Amino acid sequence: MFTLTFLGTSSGVPTRYRNVTSLAVQTTLGRDWWMVDCGEATQHRLQRIPLSVHDLAGICITHVHGDHSYGLPGLLASASMTGRKRPLTIIAPAAIRAWLDATLLHTELFLTYPLIHVDVDSAQRVHQEAGLTITRHRLSHRAASVGFRFALETHKSKLDKAALLAHGVPSGPVWGQLQAGHDVLLEDGRQLRSADFRITRTEQAAIVVGGDNDTPALLEQACEGAQLLVHEATYTEAMLIKAGPGPTHSSVQRVAQFAASRALPNLILTHFSARYHHREGMAELEAEARLHYAGTLFLANDFDSYMLDAAGVLRKVEARKPD
Repeated sequence: MFTLTFLGTSSGVPTRYRNVTSLAVQTTLGRDWWMVDCGEATQHRLQRIPLSVHDLAGICITHVHGDHSYGLPGLLASASMTGRKRPLTIIAPAAIRAWLDATLLHTELFLTYPLIHVDVDSAQRVHQEAGLTITRHRLSHRAASVGFRFALETHKSKLDKAALLAHGVPSGPVWGQLQAGHDVLLEDGRQLRSADFRITRTEQAAIVVGGDNDTPALLEQACEGAQLLVHEATYTEAMLIKAGPGPTHSSVQRVAQFAASRALPNLILTHFSARYHHREGMAELEAEARLHYAGTLFLANDFDSYMLDAAGVLRKVEARKPD
């Protein structure tokens, strides 16, 4: 029901191995997709995966820090220069809109499409459409930060073939008409209503994507009924204690403990300090996570893609390899 592709997984600064934060979120509703955060050079990452900026429905920005937002002006400009016309929704703090307005003005950037700004402080429900609801949830960080919950609901219907056979209606053109939603009058005078011979199955899934946050428990409400949490894990617990209260980030241990306490079946960690951007460093982070969390666990790399199905099963999927 969801496909997540990580465009950047580094905390603070880009490195040779990881770009700064951005995540692409696709759903089974159609071609439209969403972006959570847009760090510097995100548009370069998009050029390496099969997603088009013209299908981008909206961008959710968790907070104002540059590693989560500096890629916005360039991405917006490129979308305009390649002919985008449809409106683009930006769900973000008011300061982000003010900064974008100033950037557009002082760089003579004239967009070919309207920006629709939704202030994260305006309401908890920041987006609603058929099948998809996005809500924001306040977190704890040096700058005001939020997480986003994406809740998806789809309805699939199929012909109740057993019921038709039980009514003495063999397979044939009548089935096709009923499948197309048309009521049918049989030769024997019986009226068959299409609605009476359809089985509807509802599928639901929810994911939570946290912004920078030193208190994972603030996402308790957001994670109720969710199948996946994506959360920053900037440091190990020992390094977080050494760094002191200033960074206001989470440790791997604290996120893993929270996910375990909420019985979340799936956890993806991201936003890693540059000090861990090597094999030994990532192994250290994973070892700490597995000490406290027994569910399905992934530590995201740039360009990793994951699919969450209607049964709540998360698996890594083959993605296009970067050039």
